[in-house]
Parts: sequence; structure tokens; C-alpha cells
Amino acid sequence: MADAAMPLDKATATPVMEADNLTRHYQVSRGLFRQPAVVRALDGVSFTLQPRRTLAVVGESGCGKSTLARQLTLIEEPTSGVLKLDGRDVAHASSAERREARRRVQIVFQNPYASLNPRKKIGAILGEPLKINTTLSASEREEKVRAAMARVGLRPEHYNRYPHMFSGGQRQRIAIARALMLDPAVVVADEPVSALDVSIQAQVLNLMMDLQEELGMAYVFIAHDLSVVRHISDEVLVMYLGKPAEQGPKEVIFQRPLHPYTRALLGSMPRLEPGERAARAPLSGEIPSPLNPPPGCVFHTRCPFATPVCSGERPVMREVMGRRVACHHAERVAAS
Repeated sequence: MADAAMPLDKATATPVMEADNLTRHYQVSRGLFRQPAVVRALDGVSFTLQPRRTLAVVGESGCGKSTLARQLTLIEEPTSGVLKLDGRDVAHASSAERREARRRVQIVFQNPYASLNPRKKIGAILGEPLKINTTLSASEREEKVRAAMARVGLRPEHYNRYPHMFSGGQRQRIAIARALMLDPAVVVADEPVSALDVSIQAQVLNLMMDLQEELGMAYVFIAHDLSVVRHISDEVLVMYLGKPAEQGPKEVIFQRPLHPYTRALLGSMPRLEPGERAARAPLSGEIPSPLNPPPGCVFHTRCPFATPVCSGERPVMREVMGRRVACHHAERVAAS
């Protein structure tokens, strides 16, 4: 993604959001006479996010992407770890502090058809966050709503229409406008274009990038479509079964992935040239149950590079060739 007109000094800029070893565990009942099982839906995610930057989170279904979104938007409290917003720890803050922090982090949901109240007009939907969280008058709220509508490409007459009167792309523009109403520092986009036609996806992505450059906010962009990730992201976090597998700048990850799982994901991308399609084999086998994950490296049951150490020792995230990777054999993967 192109840098903003006034690029930030990464060495001195204050991160807008920081996560340090975030975890989220759930207890799942297994019947009357059995101990509850623990699902480690999120297990040790860390990152630093600067203004005007986009972190893309990718992985298969069940890898923990949406669980991470719920932690970052303060919908749920993490089991452990630190989440800082503008330098303040909000992960385990008081209810009042978390309520205030939620204004700084907004979310755009995957399904534009389900995320808007069908009984309310668009003007009321967009004005609701202002009514709840600010002391603006009715006329001031309407003025701000109409300005947000214009910013996302909606016409003035749309103000008094209902959601069912819009296309999927228009509804997602409405959802984006709603996320911007409180001037957030971070927008979490949970697969915001996966429910849209391919012809509309690029329009919505370009709109999000233009808004980021104009308003200076950061994105956490959750997706499974790697072509979309390549278009919009600055940094990529690859997750597998709740754990980070590889994390680094987009160019480094896409040009030379070092985790076998990342390599397999990139190998699954559609390619025009037959030689490129044959270069990387897609994943085989099913993702293990989160109720009973494999010991050691959770990917070793599907990994072509696995050795005995992989099944006995969990790899830690370490610096290798310009990114962080959780793999015992990252150097061997690079040389293959």
C-alpha cells in the first residue's frame, strides 16, 4: 500500500495499538461426568500498529482471526496478555475505561446484509453512535452523518432510505461510514469484502485505502483472500490454530515465506502460469481439532518439513530474514 503523503518516522511514531502475548481461552463442556475442555482460541499474539498502517491477519477458518477481532474491539476481555491503545493498557481496565476506549476502536463486519438494522433508516443508523457517545445536538449529528455519507460515496437522498434499498457494496459503504462516526484511531475490518461481488471488492478496498490516507487511522484487516491482503496490507500476520506462525512486512512474506504453512497458503493462490501453479503444492489433510491440538508445533501433522523435534517442542517466534517465524526449520524451508 502506498505511504501517506507525510510518512511517519517509524522510530519515533507512537504506536496507536500494541498487543503483547494476547490469549483467549474458552471452557467447553464435554458432558455431565467429564472435565470441561479448554479451547485455546488465541494463544500468544503480539504486534505493534502505527497510524496509517494496515496489519492483515490471515489463516484458515478456525485459526483465531475473529477471536482476535473481539479482543481488539474490547467485545471480550483476553484471558491474559496486554493490549495497549494510545499507550494505555485497556485489556483489563475498568468498565468505564473500556467503554471510553471502545470509541477509539471500531469494527466493520463481514456481512453487510446482517450488520445493519433493517427497521431503521440510514440516517438513524449512522447517527446512533453519535447519539449514544456524544453531546451533539440533532442538527449537528445530521450534519456529521451527511458528511460521512458523502465521504464514502453515498448520495444525500440515501439519508432517508432503509438498508434493503441498497446493494451489497452500498451497504458495506454504510457500515464503513458508521465505523468512522466516532473518529476512531483503529478500524478492525473482519473480512469486509468477502461477501461482495468481485467487481465491487476493488471499489470498497480502494475506498478504505483512500479513507486511511485522508483520516490517518490504522487498520487491522482480517481476511482469507491473499490477493486482497497483498493489495491493502503493510504487514502480515499468519495464524494457525490460534497461534502466530509468521509475521512481517508484506513484501518479505509474499516474496519468500519461511513457514511451511505460509508457503502452502501462498501456493493455494490462483495463478495464471502453469509453471507457477505446479511450483507449490497446497495443504493436505484437515486442520486438527482445537479441543485436542497436536503437541509441539501444532502444524507438524501437516508439515512436509516435520522432524521429531517438531512433535516434542513448541517453536517460539524468532527473527529470521527480516520477519518473525515460529518454525524449527525456517532456514531449511528458505533453502528448499
